[in-house]
Amino acid sequence: MIGAIAGDIIGSVYEWKNIKTKQFDLFSPDCCFTDDTVLTVALAESILSGTDYASLMRVYYRRYPDAGYGGFFHRWAQSQECQPYNSWGNGAAMRISSVGFAFNTLDEVLVRAAEYTAVTHNHREGIKGAQATAAAIFLARTGSTKADIKQYTTATFHYDLSRSVDEIRPTYRFDVSCQGTVPQAIVCFLESTDFEDAIRNAISLGGDSDTLACITGGIAQAHYGVPGAIAHRAMSILDEDLRAVTVRFMSGYCPATPPDFSTLPI
Repeated sequence: MIGAIAGDIIGSVYEWKNIKTKQFDLFSPDCCFTDDTVLTVALAESILSGTDYASLMRVYYRRYPDAGYGGFFHRWAQSQECQPYNSWGNGAAMRISSVGFAFNTLDEVLVRAAEYTAVTHNHREGIKGAQATAAAIFLARTGSTKADIKQYTTATFHYDLSRSVDEIRPTYRFDVSCQGTVPQAIVCFLESTDFEDAIRNAISLGGDSDTLACITGGIAQAHYGVPGAIAHRAMSILDEDLRAVTVRFMSGYCPATPPDFSTLPI
């Protein structure tokens, strides 16, 4: 999940100041974690502890109230109701990466992704976006090739992955839907040459940059791993509580990423 967190942090400064180039400083001095990271870590804690995810999201929301949540999530987190709000937003996919790492079969990944997503994003496109992201992570970490991942995603979720990053970039605009974010993020991974290149692809599209890079980063981690320097820098931007959960999850489910994981700050 550190790949998703790093993508969120790197993309945070470009969400409202889009760029259409891969040439940029990877970590700007103004980089910060956003709701993408907060809810990703909340899900990781839910998996680690067995605590109800909806309850934990509310706990994390109160702990990090200004992380940049969408309006519907704000209202849900502040209300006494626990009913989902039929969202197709890309928040479903931005927070799901730990599911792709934690479970041992593709079928279980798909079931768990739907369960964790439907507590808020119970629209079919929200669930589909989360499942596609988690499935791509699972397939990447279990040795599937990029061609296999592309074929599976296209056949199962009917996403159009035929356009290249260069073809998507000129007309791509800010889009908070799963259907307008997840296919593009997957293409950014498929075309990449390494973890950093995947993140640069995602941010260069413009749009909802932190979420695009978060989704791309989770998949890229599963395929490439995360360079130690990038993981260290991302971890240094988290606070102590978020770091502690991330270290616990990574130690249990992603022990080889990065290679010098034992030296990450706690």
